[in-house]
Amino acid sequence: MAASIEDEFESNTQDYYSLLNVRKEATLEELKSSYRRLCMLYHPDKHRDPELKRQAEQLFNQVHQAYEVLSDAHSRAIYDIFGKKGLEVEGWEVVERKRTPAEIREEYERLQRERDERRLQQRTNPKGTISVGVDATDLFDCYDDDFEEMPGGGFPHIEINKMHISQSIEAPLTNTDTAMLSGSLSTHNGSGGGNINMTVRRVTSAKGWGEVEFGAGDILGPLVGLKVFHNITPRCFLTAQCGLQFSPRGLRPSCSLMTARHLDQNTMGYLQWRWGLNSAMTTSLVRDTKSNHFTLALQLGVPHSYLMMSYQYKFQDEDQTKVKGSVKTGWFGTVIEYGAERKISRHSVLSATVSIGVPQGVTLKIKLARASQIYLFPVHLTDQLLPSAVFYATVGPLLVYMAIHRLIIIPYTKAQKEQELELQRKSSATDIAKKKQEAESAVLLMQESVRRIIEAEESKMGLIILNAWYGKFVSDTSQKQDKAKVIDVTVPLQCLVKDSKLILTEASKAGLPGFYDPCVGEEKSLKLLYQFRGVMHQVISADTEPLRIPKQSHRFEAES
Repeated sequence: MAASIEDEFESNTQDYYSLLNVRKEATLEELKSSYRRLCMLYHPDKHRDPELKRQAEQLFNQVHQAYEVLSDAHSRAIYDIFGKKGLEVEGWEVVERKRTPAEIREEYERLQRERDERRLQQRTNPKGTISVGVDATDLFDCYDDDFEEMPGGGFPHIEINKMHISQSIEAPLTNTDTAMLSGSLSTHNGSGGGNINMTVRRVTSAKGWGEVEFGAGDILGPLVGLKVFHNITPRCFLTAQCGLQFSPRGLRPSCSLMTARHLDQNTMGYLQWRWGLNSAMTTSLVRDTKSNHFTLALQLGVPHSYLMMSYQYKFQDEDQTKVKGSVKTGWFGTVIEYGAERKISRHSVLSATVSIGVPQGVTLKIKLARASQIYLFPVHLTDQLLPSAVFYATVGPLLVYMAIHRLIIIPYTKAQKEQELELQRKSSATDIAKKKQEAESAVLLMQESVRRIIEAEESKMGLIILNAWYGKFVSDTSQKQDKAKVIDVTVPLQCLVKDSKLILTEASKAGLPGFYDPCVGEEKSLKLLYQFRGVMHQVISADTEPLRIPKQSHRFEAES
């Protein structure tokens, strides 16, 4: 999972413990006591006014829902781990109720996988590649000692000499079967062709799958293939593939076998054998860590044998920058490549690679990966090893990227972030306005109960809340632009007074009846002025700090 489960549910909009004003370790009796009291306060039958009756019904339902969840041990365990959204996952009703938190977490992940499978059935997961080859050798031919300038001069001739387009889609048939359709078109120096493939894959077990492929093309002819994958052990797997190509020159069978093994936590070893038109035996070692990626490969085959080594360093920055280099030598010559890769937006990655080979020459490869689409632009600069071509292939992309990054990417991402912040502010303002309306409705419903509580407390010189504020307070030394964001919570707190005591738990006060969060994301506190035994006292408490008044010291003062 891309993010942890706790992160997925950290932004719940309502805390059931805070709503009922109980501890997270509250017993069933404590829950019942708080629930009965709030039901008496918000019961719709106590109000004749239609508007107050509607508001009371809404608050009554919220309290009832909170009590139903917390009074049921199974639902409460799910709520404690995943929050409200965890209860919305389909399938909990058929799960055995006597489970530990670890078992509940495992069960949730299973239900999440089933939900993801249902979502997968509605997706086609398109993938595509577009490659445009550019021949720019005319730019550097003038640096060659054997170059003969054409009469009349003119601009260098740059042309697109090859192009390749491929696209694939997936269509889940069942939870275990998937159909894939892919096709491609290619052209090179005026001639080209295409093919189309249909593949059906079946997941046979948790350890393996198999697929059958059918293909047709205008060059190589029809194709029938079979491929299987199997986990031999938790650290080793095997892939086998065979195919039959019906070409104009007759049947062309092929076969390949590849096995891989985890040598340690970050290292994989691969061994592959291919038989057919390009028979070869290849072995490779791949080590991938958080900051490095290293590959060493050796191939012996017909017509190509080679030794290849590559290294990639991953910077631990926000843009996921990577620098890479490789050396490959064989019967075809030697090729050295170096380049860099960087994330330029949320879904886009840009990379540039310089390839220097003998006898291949110098080529600049530009690659843009946008979500599941890949765009490749190999630019062949020269057939010779010219220092000028190497210099421009290295420095040119850097200068262009710096200019585009400063003039286009930075302003675009900045505008995008500002737009997202504005949407968040609007959403937050809407949510605050809604919570404010609910809190004001709750305060209206509390008025009659508060009047009776005050009369009872005054008769025995008990606890009277004179003034109470909740939110962000600003001191005299604060900056002038900071403004206090507080709400009056005198009535809600007086409504919670019982037997001359006010007890608040460690849960955020924003979830209490009659409260709301006036400054989302900022540090808040509760400030109240109360009277006990005819003596006034002031208390300031942090948002998530438990509070019990009158304090013991205030009791002693009143009694003395």
